[in-house]
Amino acid sequence: MYFINMINVCIVEDDLEQANLLKDYISKYESTSKEQFNISYLPDGIDLVDDYNGQFDIILLDIQMKHLDGMAAAEKIRKIDPDVIIIFITSTVQYAVQGYAVDALGYVLKPVPFTQFTQLFDKATTRVKSKRQHVYIKVSVDDKQLKLDCDTVHYVESSRNNVILHCDDEDYVTAGPLKKFEEMLMTHGFSKCHNAYIINLSFVEAVQKEEVILTSGEVLPISRARKKEFMAALTEDIL
Repeated sequence: MYFINMINVCIVEDDLEQANLLKDYISKYESTSKEQFNISYLPDGIDLVDDYNGQFDIILLDIQMKHLDGMAAAEKIRKIDPDVIIIFITSTVQYAVQGYAVDALGYVLKPVPFTQFTQLFDKATTRVKSKRQHVYIKVSVDDKQLKLDCDTVHYVESSRNNVILHCDDEDYVTAGPLKKFEEMLMTHGFSKCHNAYIINLSFVEAVQKEEVILTSGEVLPISRARKKEFMAALTEDIL
């Protein structure tokens, strides 16, 4: 379960004693900071990957586990969530240095010292609070749940029963209708210029006659019925 007013932490560790130590460290950190944490525990990397849908802000990940090791689990998690903060808890530096390949924040060697853990955990907490300034939406693509930063979505296009989200890095096709995304995005800097398009106003370069020109150079139609409302939203966004 994801608590929006708390920082959601998952400890993935096959050693229960080690997991309880980390829980104690987080509780101590919580008592001296103003943050609140919701702590989950999973005994293996495979448990993390199986049901992952972007519900955690910070993952404390043991590297050596029985069924799916921490590095393999991190690689799978990164494919669906580029933002979650990963900290490796490991017995050897040999494995820890590989963490940079999955953009881990860092690692702590066992036995975990409280001071070193706190320094890294404090850094992770600061990053979570900074990231929460962004707005994210969750979309189903094929058999995956993706968490997309609204700032990376240029526009959303209706295509028969699906919609296409045109983003910074690639396009994602998911189930429609477009109205579902209209309800999610209209209060976050998006406006509908046509029955088939919702545009992120921050990517609008210009409007001429019945067309919207995006910063990417793409040109989308603007319908007469939508033009007045769209121009009002664009003006408000610029101001």
